[in-house]
Amino acid sequence: MYNTIFCIDDDPISLMISKKMISKTEFAKEVITALNGEEALRMYDNLKEKATDLISKPELIFLDLNMPVMGGWKFLEIFTSKDYLEFNTIKVIILSSTIDPQDLAKAKTYSIVVDFLPKPITIGMLDYLKEKLK
Repeated sequence: MYNTIFCIDDDPISLMISKKMISKTEFAKEVITALNGEEALRMYDNLKEKATDLISKPELIFLDLNMPVMGGWKFLEIFTSKDYLEFNTIKVIILSSTIDPQDLAKAKTYSIVVDFLPKPITIGMLDYLKEKLK
């Protein structure tokens, strides 16, 4: 379905599960990862500055909220700023273990966030997203 998906999560086990599920279901050809929002923004900065094809532009982001260095909310705040306008068509799925209604409400304030789902990624979740994101 997708060429490249970006998983941003500080938990290596969650990243491994995500990669396995995405590969198993052929949801994407390539999965790239970052361990926090700051690392993810650096990757986008490289895409902007070098205009290189060495890194494929992700079409979908799976984003964790609670990470050290830079969490998901700060990443979204910066990523939706004018500095990253060329990436504003990329859809974001928040993957989190939180069930806080305030987090769900906050997610809805970002137009690029298309869903808020519980960790970890499952085959059923990817099937659901295939239908939703057609």
